[in-house]
Amino acid sequence: MNQAEIERVKAKTPEQRFMNVMTQEFNHAPRIAQAIFAEAQECLLGQAQNLRPGQIRKILLKREVGHGQALSQSETLEVTWTVDAGQEDYEIEQRDGVGALRRTRIQRLLDEALSQGAVASQEDLGRVLNVSVRTIKRDCAYLKEQGVLVPTRGKLKGIGRGQTHKAQIVGRWLQGETYDQIARRTHHSLICVKRYVQAFARVINLSQKEMTNEEIGLLLQMSSHLVDDYLAIYAQNDTPFSRQRLQEQLERLTQANTTKKNRRVQ
Repeated sequence: MNQAEIERVKAKTPEQRFMNVMTQEFNHAPRIAQAIFAEAQECLLGQAQNLRPGQIRKILLKREVGHGQALSQSETLEVTWTVDAGQEDYEIEQRDGVGALRRTRIQRLLDEALSQGAVASQEDLGRVLNVSVRTIKRDCAYLKEQGVLVPTRGKLKGIGRGQTHKAQIVGRWLQGETYDQIARRTHHSLICVKRYVQAFARVINLSQKEMTNEEIGLLLQMSSHLVDDYLAIYAQNDTPFSRQRLQEQLERLTQANTTKKNRRVQ
């Protein structure tokens, strides 16, 4: 196909038709028309990223949006939500039942929304989890009774500086509970509990190397809010026992990383 034929094909695409409408009917410069086209693609088709199995893209309000503002005029964000975490969720459902699994998913979705700069309403959660708002309200009330932070849009403004469920799980670990005990008492999978503890250990390790909270968050791909929570929970449990436990965890992580490097070399 020669260049002339290529140009004729390009002229008949939906993309070129959109550009023609922007430039000819709305009198936009080609550069402006291209920018509008790129923004429209992102809003309508989603961001160019690969979703893992069990994940969806969801449009939510930005965290800063006030309550008195009309939703149709409010700023929104596209976030990635992990609705089904696979084996982790299966383990919770088999051990603790459907209700416990749903409450775990509520915590995960709210955390993911906040970490991406958005906030979810109870209605958002109900739609994604395919349950009524009444069920979500009941689950949120149960979680609050357990001392878990439930940052839904309706409660975020007056919720105070509470701790996420991740920090609470780490607090239990610092006080001597085993992974199995924490998993049973918090209705989380063993995989989740181990991952939270390992992330916490990395945060403390980097903090002790005098990295800033922002630098730690960027390096570990973690929200600054969670970094703050992990540092706060460590300060609250700064005892000889917890320091020893943390040191042992760091030594295990170092050994595991060394083993991985040696395998790559081989």
